[in-house]
Parts: sequence; C-alpha cells; structure tokens
Amino acid sequence: MRYLSTRGESSSLLFGETVMTGLAPDGGLFVPEAVPDVAAKLAAWRELPFAELFQAVVAPFVEGELAPDVLSGIVDRSFALFDHPQVTPLVDVDGIHVCELFHGPTLAFKDIALQFLGHLFQHFLAQRQARLTIVGATSGDTGSAAIHALRAREGIEVFMLYPRGRVTPMQERQMITVPDANVHPIAVEGSFDDIQALVKGVFNDRAFNAEFGLGAVNSINWARVMAQTTYFFFAYFRTLEARERPAAGRAPMRMGDPVRFAVPTGNFGHIYAGVLARRMGLPIDKLILATNENAILYELVQSGRYHKGPVKQTLSPSMDIQVASNFERYLFDLTRGDGAAVRGWLAALQQRGGFQLPESLMPRVRADFSALCVDNGATLATIREVHRATGYLLDPHSAIAYRAAREHAREGVPVIAMATAHPAKFSSAIREAIGHAPPLPPPLAMLTDLPTRVEVLPATLPAVQAYIRQCLAERPSKRGDRDVSREV
Repeated sequence: MRYLSTRGESSSLLFGETVMTGLAPDGGLFVPEAVPDVAAKLAAWRELPFAELFQAVVAPFVEGELAPDVLSGIVDRSFALFDHPQVTPLVDVDGIHVCELFHGPTLAFKDIALQFLGHLFQHFLAQRQARLTIVGATSGDTGSAAIHALRAREGIEVFMLYPRGRVTPMQERQMITVPDANVHPIAVEGSFDDIQALVKGVFNDRAFNAEFGLGAVNSINWARVMAQTTYFFFAYFRTLEARERPAAGRAPMRMGDPVRFAVPTGNFGHIYAGVLARRMGLPIDKLILATNENAILYELVQSGRYHKGPVKQTLSPSMDIQVASNFERYLFDLTRGDGAAVRGWLAALQQRGGFQLPESLMPRVRADFSALCVDNGATLATIREVHRATGYLLDPHSAIAYRAAREHAREGVPVIAMATAHPAKFSSAIREAIGHAPPLPPPLAMLTDLPTRVEVLPATLPAVQAYIRQCLAERPSKRGDRDVSREV
C-alpha cells in the first residue's frame, strides 16, 4: 500500500515512510492510494476479540511493511495498559448504545491510536537507528495521550503545545506532571487554531524539519486515523450482538443491517475514521456530526459554507476548534482525488477565511452526514438528565454525542454514541450539571500533589522554533543516531 498527498504535489510513500513523515512535503495529508473493501469479511470478524479485530482491520494498510507477527506484537503491547478486557466496550444507556473509548492510560479515546502509534515509532526508529522530534498541538486530550505513549522512549523528544487557560486543569496536569526529560509541554498564549497553525508552520519549514527530523502525533498522521477506524467495526459487532434477538417493538438486527454513529467532532479526525470505515464496507447508514458552539462543520453540512470565526471557549474544550485539519482528507475523497481543487479551497481558507462548496457536491455531503450543534446549556442538561434517569455520567464531549444520538434514535436505525473521555477529566462541568464533582479515579487522583513543569510561549513561530532548538541543544542525540527525516 502506498500513500498519496491530498494536495497532489508530492510523491507517494510506503506506510513506514508515511508514519515517520507525518505531513506531506507539499503541506497535504497522506491518504491511501486505494481503500480496501472488507465487506465480505465482516461475518468472519464479528466474534474476534478487540486486539485481533484491530489487527485484521489495519492489515491491508500495512501490507508489505509489517509482517503479521510483528504487527501482532505491536498491537498486543498497544492495549496492554487498558483497564477493560474489551478495550472499547459498548453499554446501553436508556436505549442508546454508548461506545466507551476512555479505558486507556489517560482516560480518553486518543489513547487507542496513540499507544499504537508510539509502538510504531519505536519499531521504525529501531529499523533506521534514527531519532525523532515530535511536535504536536492539543486542545486537551491528544497531548496527554501522546506524552504518555512516548515518555522515556529512546530516540524520541516530544514537544506538545496547548492553548494556555483553554484546557481543563486535569488535562493540563496530565501533561505538566510528567517528569521524563524527553517530554516538553508548552503553554501557548493563543487558541488551538493558533497552535495548529504553528505546528504546521514548523513542519512546513523544510530546513528546520530536515535539521531536527520532525514527526507528527496529531491526526494529521495517517496511522492515527487508521487506528481509530478499528473501533467502529468493534462497536458495530457489539451492537449486532445486543440486538440480534427480537425485542418489544423492535425487529432483530442482522449482519449487514445499517447503524449510525454520533461522533463529537472538532478536528474531524475521529469522524473521518468513521468515513473510512464506511468506505471499507462497514454498514454505516449515516455519520452524525455533533459539534459544540464552534459550529463551522455543522454549518458546512447545512449550507456548504466553510468559514472560520473566532474560537469560542465552551465546556467541551477538545472541540473548541474552527479549522478542522482532517477535513482536508474528506475534501480529497469528495472530489475523488482532485488535489488542485483541495489546494484551491485551502488557499481560500487561508486568504479569505473560508470557501463555499459547489452545490453539486452537497448531495454527497448530506448522504454522508447529519449534523447537530449542541450549546453549553444543552450539554449540561444532557449530563443532568441522563444522570438522573440512569445514574450514568457523561463527560461534556460524550454528552454532545449522546444528545445527537438521541435526536436521531427516533428514526429506527440503531445509533451508537461515541463516549470519548472519562467525566472526571471535566470536574467543573460535571459539578455544574449535577451539583457535585465525580470521584477521581486513581490515575487522576495521583496527579494532585505531583510537581509540575511547563514553558509558556507567545503564539509565534520563531519563539516555538527557538525553544525546540534550545532544548535539543541541551539534550544531544546519542552518538550513532541518524536524523529520521533523511531516512524517508
């Protein structure tokens, strides 16, 4: 399998090169040259445990680069630290199927892909005897998940940027209490969109990239999206298992019957994994794009207009995003691989703040997605209502997905809501919703008294690059290491 850039101006790469490069040289995102059709394999896959299903789903994307036994070892190590035997279990919450994605080391869905990516980096770096400098942006959970996946790994330095004052205290503590010398948390005076632009600027500086061998952990890295696709399959099979017997007023579900997924959406990587699963043959009737008040993607589905505004701070900070970087992959799919069209839209976004999709493309967009915008009041009401009725506690992001699922459940097709984080990571919002904070699980409670360290920087590219250069000068790579950027 080879991978192409969404902007059409870079050579195709093999999987390993794609993982280690992150962002394409022309500034685009990598996508596979072909998407495998696995519809005929679904019946054989339905009983597989999570790790075996994960391996089966990703195998076509890594063929020729990772032998089956090597892939199996990487997958097994990736999920060894999860606290549930099913990794991403499905629970019934008042008739809505909730897929819990927060059973990893940092209690957020990002752990699923980033634990896998960390082991991929380790494998490919060992092959190349190379080093890697990770530069990432986080609106909350990516940072801690990436840091915990890469901490203390030989040959890897991690620089994680986050918007100062715009993540929850618990999300911040998960980043700034990690003592490992290869971890460098950076609080930037700006929004997540500012930080995402800085990271892209760092990658697009070819001289800087070549000097320090940059790698990506954000969902611009193809391996992140590929890994997230797997639990859409697992959730489908668990829903089938739960509904294959007839119930009052409900026909039994059969293999091949469609479902819908409600996905809390900010940077579009999570829901794009659902798009990919659908293209692979998973029977997804529609993806429900659930946003908070930063509703640029909701507006896109309604009108075709994609225009960024100021970032609003909400109770769901991981979705406080206006420029969704993974939307570029969907535009490439939508135009059937027209890199020139993608380049034109992204130029308009940069120069004029947005663009309008042609009306001829909107039937396809609306066939792929429904959308719902959920404000802070509705988020709190959903947390409160569900807790009172069932005792189940949703974090603000999961509450947005749940509300979207509930709105669409009346239409008869099974709906699965993606629960993306443990509610204890958002104690302030939970207290506002139900009157008291949730108890802290041990991985969070232990952070309270740990020492912290963080660098505060302005939202400028020179400041970020100077800090990276300073840290790497103080921590020279081991003799014999090679710059991975020269290997790919």
